[in-house]
Amino acid sequence: MSNTPSQPRHSHVLIVGAGQAGSEAAVVLRQAGHEGLITLLGNETHPPYRRPPLSKDYLAGKSQQQNLFVKPVEAYAKLGIDFQPSRHVVEIDRTHKQVNLADGERLSYDKLILATGGRPRRLELADSEWPNVHYIRTLDDIDGLRADFAPGNRMVIIGAGYIGLETAAVAIQHGLDVTVLETANRVLARVAAVELSAFYERIHTSRGVKLHTDTQVLGLDGDQRVRQVLTNKGSILVDVLVIGIGLIPNAELALVAGLDVDGAVVTDELAQTSDPDILAIGDCASHPNEFYGRRLRLESVQNAVEQARTAASTVLGQIKSYNPVPWFWSDQYELKLQMVGLSQGHDQTVIRGSMADNNFAVFYLRGTQIIAVDAVNRPQDFLLAKRLVAARTSAKPENLADVAFPLKSLFAPITTDTLE
Repeated sequence: MSNTPSQPRHSHVLIVGAGQAGSEAAVVLRQAGHEGLITLLGNETHPPYRRPPLSKDYLAGKSQQQNLFVKPVEAYAKLGIDFQPSRHVVEIDRTHKQVNLADGERLSYDKLILATGGRPRRLELADSEWPNVHYIRTLDDIDGLRADFAPGNRMVIIGAGYIGLETAAVAIQHGLDVTVLETANRVLARVAAVELSAFYERIHTSRGVKLHTDTQVLGLDGDQRVRQVLTNKGSILVDVLVIGIGLIPNAELALVAGLDVDGAVVTDELAQTSDPDILAIGDCASHPNEFYGRRLRLESVQNAVEQARTAASTVLGQIKSYNPVPWFWSDQYELKLQMVGLSQGHDQTVIRGSMADNNFAVFYLRGTQIIAVDAVNRPQDFLLAKRLVAARTSAKPENLADVAFPLKSLFAPITTDTLE
């Protein structure tokens, strides 16, 4: 798929999806000198906005809608970007290089960028669509949840991943009675070490959150609103139910159009799909990652932004391979968790700092190699960890655990031989 024919600077680039990835691709294209039409189609009524604050400051009422916008809506017009909200693409016609919209209109393209994102995995139970059942993905989702976000209300959250725990933190501080249900035997089981799971379980329960692990939801009971959640451990009364059980990539347009799809839209290192005139970026796309030796689909702002920049370069006929070391973050209470790398496959963890003082980093090792780091309230360690993971650095566990040991000393010194 790594074919990058030079694209005329006056060609029409059509971007389907107006999230952070789509917005970034449009802006970078224009700023990098693309002189042709750039059309940005969004299926929401809002201009592109940042999603991470939705389950944090926006849900807590500390931030207004306009604070979430990537850019003021008028900025797109100033850049000559034709942003069109509430536009629903239903089909890609690769033969005629057009997309068909729900209202019957057809738009042609020279290059098409799919930035269609993903949608929350739904709870497959009867009565799971009643008004007090909420998901956390869009601005409208949070506006709907706010109507039930009242002190004293009993909130049950299904799923103890980052979205579920962030929501729990905001809700308990807002005066709600919060219960979190998780099918695994610990929170964050798919992404974090046992030590980090235990830490966050302690933090949440100390604030009053009720955590139930090894818990399967069997059904819902109520009348026009869910009143009880039925589990293998009994029933739980509920006023507001939040579902946080994962994301499904929006890859259907690509699949029906005959593009390669492996659950997500398959792309190469230049963000191209199996059709070189169609690219895909962000949550909807998987890419080959040389660093990990396998395909990855990443749900992060970093991925959305960097992959969008790669796609813009590809459209302009430039070579900018995408091969990231992923990093993420999560805000819960006064805790800033910053993560770099993927910890799957580690055989040892090392704690640096003090869990009791809420100030520590978890180093994940495979052999002696640092493959990932989770840092809580240790931003300097995180900045160094990004370099250590990217450089595939090896270290002695006892050195990592010793807070007096300077992590900087693990970097290879720059010598005249290195510079030659």
